[in-house]
Amino acid sequence: MRLMPDDLEALTTCPEQAVYERLLPLDGARIVELGCGTAQLTRRIALGGADRTILALEVDEIQHGLNLRIADLPNVEFRLAGAEAIPAPDASFDIVLLFKSLHHVPLKQMATAMREIRRVLKPGGLAYISEPVFAGAFNDILRLFHNEERVRAAAFEAVRASVDSGDFELVEEVFFKTPVHYADFAEFERTVIGVTHTRHHLSEATHAEVRRRFEALQGPEGVDFATPIRVDLLRRGASLPR
Repeated sequence: MRLMPDDLEALTTCPEQAVYERLLPLDGARIVELGCGTAQLTRRIALGGADRTILALEVDEIQHGLNLRIADLPNVEFRLAGAEAIPAPDASFDIVLLFKSLHHVPLKQMATAMREIRRVLKPGGLAYISEPVFAGAFNDILRLFHNEERVRAAAFEAVRASVDSGDFELVEEVFFKTPVHYADFAEFERTVIGVTHTRHHLSEATHAEVRRRFEALQGPEGVDFATPIRVDLLRRGASLPR
């Protein structure tokens, strides 16, 4: 499905937590999160219910090192690994989570990642895949120095192909907007331009234009974006992995 500008305006704005809590039976589940980043959502999920165990994977060595310092989440194990080679046995998880991470998988390995997700899920297990839609004010700034149009399209295609092939059943598709707040350009520069999983090298002119576009939206409390997101909830069938 391709969203048009009028469709974007009509989308509900809510934290992603409201979406995954509605869609997923998290209590009592064994969960693997692929691309956990700073582990903010990992923490919310780990502490948000009963009897939840999480294997949280990250490929960014710097961020993974920071995650290993987290000492107050005994039900979370952090590992350095990616979606294309999940360090777990077949059929070992009830739920696989990807929060805006599938498009970070190398293009040639996205199909492999989808097969790995299927492999580690139990029959009937669920894959929750959220991906940013290539649209919106935040994206208009991001694309000045990091244009993700191609990789996001490839991520959506990898999901579609895995459903068309019969590896997964599409349970539900959800579009919404999630709020993102930055107090000032310094915070945006630190957390977006300076993110450790991608090396951004901006020319002086590009940096100035990014700052100009950002500060044009800034109010007394900072800048608030409503980023459009697509969630595909997939279910693995009962057959053995191929």
